[in-house]
Amino acid sequence: MRTRTANWFETKIRYEKTMEDGLQKKTTEQYVVDALSFTEAEASIIEEMSAYISGEFKITDIKPAAYGEIFFSDVATDDRWYRAKLQFITIDEKTEKEKRATVTYLVQAATLPTAVKYIGEVMSKTMIDYVIASITETQIMDVFEHHANAESRNQADDKPEYEE
Repeated sequence: MRTRTANWFETKIRYEKTMEDGLQKKTTEQYVVDALSFTEAEASIIEEMSAYISGEFKITDIKPAAYGEIFFSDVATDDRWYRAKLQFITIDEKTEKEKRATVTYLVQAATLPTAVKYIGEVMSKTMIDYVIASITETQIMDVFEHHANAESRNQADDKPEYEE
């Protein structure tokens, strides 16, 4: 299980998809991209999807995602995305009352129980008291991470740590 914090944008793209029976059907699919702006999000989804789409397509929606962190699974069968709302529980020292702060995450899993398990795995590494307020399956098809980060990390790995 890997987590990544970034600026995520939910995008929708409409195109003609070849169905399993060979017929062409107009479809709208939702994807998530890592980007710093709407313009970068649009460029990113066009670049990522151009390998899969032949013909015309249209970006029908781009909006900032309500989550900043995504839990990625390494299991090949985890092909669904779940939106999880967690409430972090803290005690206000002045009033001694319980306060809850809601944080939304995106979790990659095959089933709802697996998503709950993955949340437990990630959160067990923290000292935060939390409750799962809700988990819902999304229509998101895939998440595309920004490539520049990996490229710059690889270039940094090639450089010597010190010069003699």
